[in-house]
Amino acid sequence: MNRLRASHSPLHALAVLGVYILVAGTLFIGSDLLGSYWAVRRPDLATAISISQGLGFVFVTALMLYMVLWRWQREFEASERREAQQRQQLRVLDQFRVNVIDNALVWINVLDPEGRVTVWNKAAEQISGYGRDEVLGNPAIWEWLYPDPAYRASIGAKVMEILEHGTEVEGFETRIRASNGQDKIIAWNSRRFFDEDGTMTGSIAIGQDISARKQAEHALIERERQLATLMSNLPGMAYRCINDSHWTMKFVSDGCLSLTGYPPAALVNNAKTYFADLTHPDDRQPLWEAVQQAISEDRSFAMEYRIIRQDGTERWVWEQGRSVTVDGNSYIEGLIFDITDRKSMEQELERLATHDSLTGLYNRHKLMHRLHEDVARAQRYQHPLCVLLIDIDNFKLVNDQFGHQAGDEVLRRIGALLGETIRDVDYAGRYGGEELVIVLPETCKHVGLEIAERLRSHIESEHWAQAGGNLGTITISVGVVAYPDLKGTVEELFLAADLALYRAKKGGRNQVCIAA
Repeated sequence: MNRLRASHSPLHALAVLGVYILVAGTLFIGSDLLGSYWAVRRPDLATAISISQGLGFVFVTALMLYMVLWRWQREFEASERREAQQRQQLRVLDQFRVNVIDNALVWINVLDPEGRVTVWNKAAEQISGYGRDEVLGNPAIWEWLYPDPAYRASIGAKVMEILEHGTEVEGFETRIRASNGQDKIIAWNSRRFFDEDGTMTGSIAIGQDISARKQAEHALIERERQLATLMSNLPGMAYRCINDSHWTMKFVSDGCLSLTGYPPAALVNNAKTYFADLTHPDDRQPLWEAVQQAISEDRSFAMEYRIIRQDGTERWVWEQGRSVTVDGNSYIEGLIFDITDRKSMEQELERLATHDSLTGLYNRHKLMHRLHEDVARAQRYQHPLCVLLIDIDNFKLVNDQFGHQAGDEVLRRIGALLGETIRDVDYAGRYGGEELVIVLPETCKHVGLEIAERLRSHIESEHWAQAGGNLGTITISVGVVAYPDLKGTVEELFLAADLALYRAKKGGRNQVCIAA
């Protein structure tokens, strides 16, 4: 239609008129000159020539007019066809736009320059709960969606900022009140738009309901907060590490500081020290082997071992963990707790169960248990072994003259002297009353006699005092039995040592006798 209008513009008409005048004038003048020429030559044909000129002029003019009108008709029909096609395309496009907007999965609404809703799609109806008929052109929708006046005013200011100043928003979040009273969070993208003449005709807003995502984010943040609180208050250390020889830490909880003396940052990625270096040297290999075996069997592990804190103190820890895969990478995750107090209690209970509370030496039960093991080993491998049966001379007189407290002190000090005298492989115990026993594995008769004599001399030379009083000289008598010089069961060896002790007593006390 525009092209048709253009073809009928005044300039075009003037151009057509000019062509017509030019052609008609040329024909008219040409025919007139031709008529005059023949009229002079043939006066008798003047009337016929004049008529022919008129008819020719009319015919040519009619032909030209026909051609002009025919061309205009064709242009008009073509323009009509184009207009019909354009109208059909516009209808299809409009229908497409309506379908796309109305059936979009996101909230789409359009506002006019005054902020009135002109488009409200199905998603907007579903999310808000308000139907299109009650929303279009109704300013009350703002109050429905944003019942709080102050909040509604801030939203209105943002809308006017978009319409009046062309501000574009992306991811702008608002909290709306749906028709059922439920609060929802919507993330908006909005901008204004213009018509063909450049006039601003409103704004379009696309909203996405992110309430579920926000709830999930909030729940995740809350879980992370709870986890952080839990980690901060753990009595031990939670960790994630690489399964390498350094136990390279990728994460450690705040409990790391109280457990190891190092802040978490010092252990993560081996910034200042390796966790493996904190493990007691004697426990590193057993710990490594236990963890690797658990990983190979796809099970968790639990271990008790010692660590060396930053201040050099030794602590017992209990660790439980297992291998995990995170983002395709293998790690070990677990917990480590300080069990030093428990371990000390266990060790104390074990000591009380196996040691004499007064002397600190093995009690009779533990002493005889170990003696049976060592005698059996000596018999199996034909290795030497000595047993020293010791009795404190005149111990009853000490108790009678100075009291049982003094007697206890003598037993305590002699127990300490025995512990200082013997080797690491040796052990001593209280057999009963004032009788004590020393067992010397891998020791022949001559060495056993030397140790017994050295101990007897040491005790005799000690200064014995109790509560400011002098107890005088304390001496011991010792009976020594040596295997394999004398063979037999534990009971038989003990009997032989007892007989040797009896001979020492009979011989005047304060001496060492060997069983024969």
